[in-house]
Amino acid sequence: MNDLLLLVLKRLGFGLLTLLVVSILIFFAVELLPGDVAEAVLGQGATPETVQAMRDQLGLDRPAVVRYLEWLGGAVTGDFGVSAVSGEPVINAIGDRFVNTLFLAAYAAVIAVPFAILLGIVVALLRNSVFDRVANVLTLTSISSPEFFLGYILILYLSVKLPLFPAIASLSSDMSLGELLHRTFLPALTLVLVVTAHMMRMTRAAIINLLASPYIEMARLKGVPPWKVIVRHALPNAWAPIINVVALNLAYLITGVVLVEVVFVYPGIGQALVDAVSKRDFPVVQASSLIFAATFILLNLAADVGAIITNPRLRHPK
Repeated sequence: MNDLLLLVLKRLGFGLLTLLVVSILIFFAVELLPGDVAEAVLGQGATPETVQAMRDQLGLDRPAVVRYLEWLGGAVTGDFGVSAVSGEPVINAIGDRFVNTLFLAAYAAVIAVPFAILLGIVVALLRNSVFDRVANVLTLTSISSPEFFLGYILILYLSVKLPLFPAIASLSSDMSLGELLHRTFLPALTLVLVVTAHMMRMTRAAIINLLASPYIEMARLKGVPPWKVIVRHALPNAWAPIINVVALNLAYLITGVVLVEVVFVYPGIGQALVDAVSKRDFPVVQASSLIFAATFILLNLAADVGAIITNPRLRHPK
């Protein structure tokens, strides 16, 4: 137990160190942009007075290191500063949108994770069959297709030709759960098609790799049914790589939704990031990027911890 706790704390320390490095890159990437940030925010209507006022508001008259330390200290407490466009706190501008993104990711994950694992087990059982080959072709097609392309294809067939779902995921606070699920089905389905392919192929590869093990051959020689060989013998030992790929795809569901949110005009943090970039609202850009990075690092940490817990060889390295 102490060894496991030590490994988890070590992974957590590396994750925090990585997040610190990423925060430095995010903050100073804005500093390296050509031109004056205040003038970029104000645009063509900038005057010397408004530029100076904006510089005072953003604290650009102070050294960059001092501003970074203040920004990092505020970010730790949830204070990302004030939006350069609207003047409201950044956390208010992106808080509800981040919740919307988490909802969309959870919606897609609830469908994709069990379906992908079950499909991976089935194609492993039916290896080299017609079903296996068709599933591989379909998953490779899904992996090779960009998210925005899949989104537009779904809009064409499920919203235009067959008006089953709305093409624009407009949300309101007075929606029922059923209406919310209906309006967000197409963006969720787009994410499902992408991540299911990855998880299914990794599950299939993990199961097939274990089927060549001596203890699996022994179980087969004893006359154990194929489904029981996989469920009782192969699957428990395949959980480590499966949990790893599931966690990584969950990270993608949250951090890789930018294109999907733009296609369906979904009011999530990805859409907020795109809007902030177009408006030169750099405090929102920095906060959104840091939240994406923190979420990705946290889910990677969860993948590492899950792999350690499910694999005794990682808990007791020699």
